[in-house]
Amino acid sequence: MGIPVVTVGRTRDDLVGGLERLHGPVSVVRRCAELAELLAACQTGLARAAVVADGSGELTASLVDRLSAVGVAVVALTDSPEEAARLQGIGVTVEAPAVEAEALAALIAGAVAQLSTPGPGPAANAFADHTAAFRPQDGRRGTRPGTAPGGGAAQGRPGEPGTGRIIAVWGPAGAPGRTLVAANIAGELAAEGKSVLLVDADSYGASVAAVLGLLDEAAGLAQACRLADQGVLDGPALLRIAAPVATRAGSFRVLTGITRADRWTELRAAALSLVYQRAREVAEVTVIDVGFCLEADEELSFDSMAPRRNAATLRSLELADTVYAVGAADPVGVPRLVRALAELDAAVPQASPRVVLNKVRASAVGRLPERQLRDAWSRYGPATPLEAFLPADPAACDAALLAGSLLLESAPDSALRKALAALVCAPVQRNRKSSVLSSTAKRRAKD
Repeated sequence: MGIPVVTVGRTRDDLVGGLERLHGPVSVVRRCAELAELLAACQTGLARAAVVADGSGELTASLVDRLSAVGVAVVALTDSPEEAARLQGIGVTVEAPAVEAEALAALIAGAVAQLSTPGPGPAANAFADHTAAFRPQDGRRGTRPGTAPGGGAAQGRPGEPGTGRIIAVWGPAGAPGRTLVAANIAGELAAEGKSVLLVDADSYGASVAAVLGLLDEAAGLAQACRLADQGVLDGPALLRIAAPVATRAGSFRVLTGITRADRWTELRAAALSLVYQRAREVAEVTVIDVGFCLEADEELSFDSMAPRRNAATLRSLELADTVYAVGAADPVGVPRLVRALAELDAAVPQASPRVVLNKVRASAVGRLPERQLRDAWSRYGPATPLEAFLPADPAACDAALLAGSLLLESAPDSALRKALAALVCAPVQRNRKSSVLSSTAKRRAKD
């Protein structure tokens, strides 16, 4: 099978001619003047590989993801070690400009074969992580080196690549309390002594900053995505962007969400993948507050390669080790959650959500509300069991919102706070102090 190649930049004539003289599967079908022309040629199905000799500085993670989505592997020629490291970080195969034609042909064939190898999981997914092929895997979907089966962090230091866990908090439309749950989960885990990063990835109504009383409107997640798209986001840069939040029981960091809903285009799926990869390296647990909508909006767009409004939600759910599905415990919220779980199973079948009913109160469902909800769920709900019930406590929630604090500070003895702590901490809070994203070694030494 032939491998048609397009090139951009001042590729050596003898290199292109050498590829042709090999009479192998690799052949140059077009020389482009700029990346825009190369992208247009690739999207027509003309090529299966692109060789970038000049202009590699314009390559971004989103562009590489876009080319990968149409089955085109990218090979860049550069002499700069720094540029080579950046390009490899965004999924580009790199070689020196002085490479011989035979070696380049083998490199192109290898990159195409790697891109064409189908991975486990759904065969067709518009939001599949095309950059994942360039990162080490151990053969199981969603499992990284150093991670135990089931999503838990394996033994090792949190700074090692891939050892951190990701928790996504999702729920249907109608304000079931996603942000409340996500923020307080982050606080409870930090109070337990873990290093925690809280991410606001809701592209419709980001509100983590307001809930925590943060005045900084810099949209930390958008900043991190920009750096990741350029391939220059590392652990220290992520920590500089994330805002620190200190409580009496512990501290964590926050990547605030976009300040306006129309900025959703800044949260590209490929860039988010790299942000979460760095988050796994700097935090033991990353908690993500995601939006409600799971619609694959490319079905509504003429340009199937355009940015996706719901890419932030879908990519977060795809990469999460644990997904909490939060629904309101009332006659409106429960049916919404049931329908939404079916949509989640269709959109992200590997999610395996843990269902949490929030705002549980007798006035909405009758006497003995937990029993009523369990009976109704067993009769009409999906096969996914109910994981936990969070009692309604509007007074405690209002006090925390007014103070811009978490329940563990404003209402530490409330039933809602204890239920949230029991959901993620076992045993419930030991109330150890935690430095912001401190290392396990230092914490153990103190203990």
